[in-house]
Amino acid sequence: MADYAALAKTVAALVEGEDDAVSLMATVACELHHADDRFDWTGFYRVVAPELLKIGPYQGGHGCLVIPFSRGVCGAAARLEQTQLVPDVDAFPGHIACASTTRSELVLPVWNGAGDLIAVLDIDSNQPDAFSQVDADRLADILQDVFGKI
Repeated sequence: MADYAALAKTVAALVEGEDDAVSLMATVACELHHADDRFDWTGFYRVVAPELLKIGPYQGGHGCLVIPFSRGVCGAAARLEQTQLVPDVDAFPGHIACASTTRSELVLPVWNGAGDLIAVLDIDSNQPDAFSQVDADRLADILQDVFGKI
Protein backbone atom coordinates (compact mmCIF):
# COMPACT_ATOMS: atom_id res chain seq x y z
CA MET A 1 0.00 0.00 0.00
CA ALA A 2 1.14 3.52 -0.72
CA ASP A 3 2.60 5.55 2.12
CA TYR A 4 -0.19 8.09 1.97
CA ALA A 5 1.25 10.38 4.66
CA ALA A 6 4.51 10.77 2.74
CA LEU A 7 2.65 11.02 -0.56
CA ALA A 8 0.43 13.81 0.74
CA LYS A 9 3.48 15.78 1.90
CA THR A 10 5.28 15.29 -1.41
CA VAL A 11 2.26 16.32 -3.47
CA ALA A 12 1.63 19.37 -1.27
CA ALA A 13 5.23 20.51 -1.70
CA LEU A 14 5.16 19.99 -5.47
CA VAL A 15 1.92 21.89 -6.07
CA GLU A 16 2.39 24.71 -3.60
CA GLY A 17 1.21 27.97 -5.16
CA GLU A 18 -0.08 26.32 -8.37
CA ASP A 19 -3.70 26.99 -9.35
CA ASP A 20 -3.87 25.56 -12.88
CA ALA A 21 -6.07 22.46 -12.74
CA VAL A 22 -4.32 20.62 -15.59
CA SER A 23 -0.88 21.21 -14.08
CA LEU A 24 -2.16 19.96 -10.76
CA MET A 25 -3.69 16.88 -12.38
CA ALA A 26 -0.45 16.06 -14.20
CA THR A 27 1.58 16.28 -11.01
CA VAL A 28 -0.88 14.28 -8.92
CA ALA A 29 -1.24 11.56 -11.59
CA CYS A 30 2.53 11.15 -11.83
CA GLU A 31 3.14 11.02 -8.09
CA LEU A 32 0.28 8.60 -7.43
CA HIS A 33 1.19 6.31 -10.29
CA HIS A 34 4.72 5.81 -9.07
CA ALA A 35 3.74 5.49 -5.40
CA ASP A 36 2.12 2.04 -5.55
CA ASP A 37 2.67 -1.07 -7.67
CA ARG A 38 -1.08 -1.71 -7.70
CA PHE A 39 -1.65 1.45 -9.75
CA ASP A 40 -1.39 0.30 -13.39
CA TRP A 41 -3.26 3.27 -14.90
CA THR A 42 -3.60 6.51 -12.99
CA GLY A 43 -5.22 9.60 -14.38
CA PHE A 44 -7.95 12.14 -14.63
CA TYR A 45 -11.03 12.49 -16.77
CA ARG A 46 -12.03 16.17 -16.90
CA VAL A 47 -15.58 17.48 -16.97
CA VAL A 48 -15.63 19.39 -20.28
CA ALA A 49 -19.37 19.74 -20.94
CA PRO A 50 -22.60 18.75 -19.24
CA GLU A 51 -22.54 14.99 -18.66
CA LEU A 52 -19.22 14.53 -20.51
CA LEU A 53 -15.71 13.55 -19.43
CA LYS A 54 -12.58 13.76 -21.57
CA ILE A 55 -9.20 12.30 -20.79
CA GLY A 56 -6.79 14.50 -18.93
CA PRO A 57 -3.29 13.98 -17.60
CA TYR A 58 -2.50 10.33 -16.90
CA GLN A 59 0.23 7.73 -16.49
CA GLY A 60 0.06 4.25 -18.01
CA GLY A 61 -1.17 2.86 -21.31
CA HIS A 62 -3.75 4.57 -23.49
CA GLY A 63 -7.09 5.51 -21.97
CA CYS A 64 -10.54 6.11 -23.36
CA LEU A 65 -10.74 9.58 -24.87
CA VAL A 66 -14.36 10.41 -24.07
CA ILE A 67 -16.67 9.00 -21.40
CA PRO A 68 -20.27 10.14 -20.97
CA PHE A 69 -21.57 10.34 -17.40
CA SER A 70 -24.00 7.57 -18.38
CA ARG A 71 -21.31 4.93 -18.99
CA GLY A 72 -18.72 3.02 -17.02
CA VAL A 73 -17.19 3.40 -13.60
CA CYS A 74 -15.88 6.91 -14.32
CA GLY A 75 -19.28 7.99 -15.58
CA ALA A 76 -20.93 6.62 -12.45
CA ALA A 77 -18.49 8.49 -10.19
CA ALA A 78 -19.21 11.73 -12.07
CA ARG A 79 -22.98 11.22 -12.35
CA LEU A 80 -23.44 10.25 -8.69
CA GLU A 81 -20.55 12.40 -7.39
CA GLN A 82 -19.56 9.39 -5.29
CA THR A 83 -16.42 7.28 -5.07
CA GLN A 84 -16.65 4.01 -6.98
CA LEU A 85 -14.66 1.16 -5.40
CA VAL A 86 -14.92 -1.76 -7.84
CA PRO A 87 -13.20 -5.02 -6.80
CA ASP A 88 -14.13 -6.78 -10.08
CA VAL A 89 -14.68 -4.65 -13.17
CA ASP A 90 -16.30 -7.56 -15.03
CA ALA A 91 -19.09 -7.50 -12.44
CA PHE A 92 -19.75 -3.75 -12.90
CA PRO A 93 -22.70 -3.19 -15.26
CA GLY A 94 -21.61 -1.09 -18.23
CA HIS A 95 -17.90 -1.20 -17.44
CA ILE A 96 -15.86 0.31 -20.28
CA ALA A 97 -12.77 -1.81 -20.96
CA CYS A 98 -10.16 0.72 -22.03
CA ALA A 99 -7.53 -1.92 -21.19
CA SER A 100 -8.29 -5.63 -21.24
CA THR A 101 -5.86 -6.26 -18.36
CA THR A 102 -7.77 -4.13 -15.82
CA ARG A 103 -9.28 -6.22 -13.02
CA SER A 104 -10.28 -3.62 -10.40
CA GLU A 105 -10.84 0.11 -10.33
CA LEU A 106 -11.09 3.03 -7.93
CA VAL A 107 -12.63 6.28 -9.18
CA LEU A 108 -13.03 9.40 -7.07
CA PRO A 109 -14.87 12.64 -7.87
CA VAL A 110 -12.73 15.80 -7.84
CA TRP A 111 -14.25 19.11 -6.74
CA ASN A 112 -12.75 22.58 -6.80
CA GLY A 113 -13.00 25.01 -3.92
CA ALA A 114 -16.41 26.24 -5.10
CA GLY A 115 -17.77 22.70 -4.92
CA ASP A 116 -17.94 22.21 -8.69
CA LEU A 117 -17.18 18.75 -10.05
CA ILE A 118 -14.15 19.32 -12.30
CA ALA A 119 -12.92 15.76 -12.91
CA VAL A 120 -12.69 12.22 -11.66
CA LEU A 121 -9.49 10.47 -10.64
CA ASP A 122 -9.36 6.98 -12.14
CA ILE A 123 -6.98 4.32 -10.86
CA ASP A 124 -6.98 0.91 -12.55
CA SER A 125 -5.23 -2.20 -11.33
CA ASN A 126 -4.39 -5.44 -13.10
CA GLN A 127 -4.97 -7.17 -9.75
CA PRO A 128 -8.47 -8.17 -8.63
CA ASP A 129 -9.80 -6.47 -5.49
CA ALA A 130 -6.72 -4.24 -5.33
CA PHE A 131 -8.24 -1.29 -3.49
CA SER A 132 -9.77 -0.71 -0.06
CA GLN A 133 -11.76 1.98 1.66
CA VAL A 134 -8.49 3.17 3.20
CA ASP A 135 -7.16 3.88 -0.31
CA ALA A 136 -10.35 5.74 -1.19
CA ASP A 137 -10.28 7.83 1.99
CA ARG A 138 -6.59 8.78 1.79
CA LEU A 139 -6.84 9.64 -1.90
CA ALA A 140 -9.94 11.74 -1.25
CA ASP A 141 -7.97 13.68 1.37
CA ILE A 142 -5.15 14.35 -1.10
CA LEU A 143 -7.59 15.45 -3.80
CA GLN A 144 -9.33 17.82 -1.38
CA ASP A 145 -6.02 19.29 -0.26
CA VAL A 146 -4.91 19.91 -3.85
CA PHE A 147 -8.06 20.83 -5.75
CA GLY A 148 -10.08 22.38 -2.93
CA LYS A 149 -7.80 25.41 -3.16
CA ILE A 150 -8.55 26.27 -6.78
